[in-house]
Amino acid sequence: MFELRRLRLLAELAQRGTIADVAARLSYSPSTVSQQLSVLEREAGVPLLEPDGRRVRLTPHGRLLAEHAVRVLELDEAAREALRSAQSGQVTVRIAAMATAAEALVPRALAELSASTPEIRVEMREMSPEEALVELAARSFDLVVAEQYPGHTRELHATVDRTLLGTDPVRLAVPAASTAMSIGDLADAAWIMEPAGTAVRQWAVQQCRQAGFEPDVRFEATDLGVHISMVASGQAVAILPDLVWTGDRHGVRSIDLPGSPVRELFAATRAASRGSEPIGRVRAALADMLAARRPAEG
Repeated sequence: MFELRRLRLLAELAQRGTIADVAARLSYSPSTVSQQLSVLEREAGVPLLEPDGRRVRLTPHGRLLAEHAVRVLELDEAAREALRSAQSGQVTVRIAAMATAAEALVPRALAELSASTPEIRVEMREMSPEEALVELAARSFDLVVAEQYPGHTRELHATVDRTLLGTDPVRLAVPAASTAMSIGDLADAAWIMEPAGTAVRQWAVQQCRQAGFEPDVRFEATDLGVHISMVASGQAVAILPDLVWTGDRHGVRSIDLPGSPVRELFAATRAASRGSEPIGRVRAALADMLAARRPAEG
């Protein structure tokens, strides 16, 4: 019989790629991880790892066992959730949320949950969707609030459930004194965007190209508050979602993009926890807060 802890190490290695990353994630030493994987290999009776330069990689047998390990871990999680649901007392739900949701939705959702379901304890970490969805699969979180833009669907996994929380309009943001009336008027403007490689950056660049120009991206920042400050100071223009507006809009004017696009905000959870009432309540509170938001004013 395989030990669950060792199966998790193998599944983590398949997810993260290196023993060092597995060790860092699970607070083990790399030597401990290597030793436990060697024990698992002896139990399996077939090679699970093979050298890959100075690292190791999974053999075909290793990949096969890692796939089964994921299913075993899912069954373990489902069993634990069933037992937890049968008990009373405080339950912790760990969530990862992108920055705009962490600022605009999570605090209000927590206030609602504190009043209606005080036995749910929520822990949150702000994190980009790209990183958070990986950590969800690795069981670092129970729920992830992520986004996707029109035509840019994020990778789908059979072990992950998605629930649409709602939509969020995306618009141009220009200095209040700007005479621009459309994206086509901003071909010569300096732009601020999120870092290259992110889904939102790819989408924003495409909007400019469809308008007939390559954007002059002079500034990059993951913090959308920086985007707002740069626009308000007259140094740049940007494409921003309405959810970012939680405070003063002084110095910034919004312009609709062609087709009035919206991004989708969704909650991702592991399929093994689809029956969890506490996770469901947190997800519902987030959806309620998004629905309750008033449209941004230009």
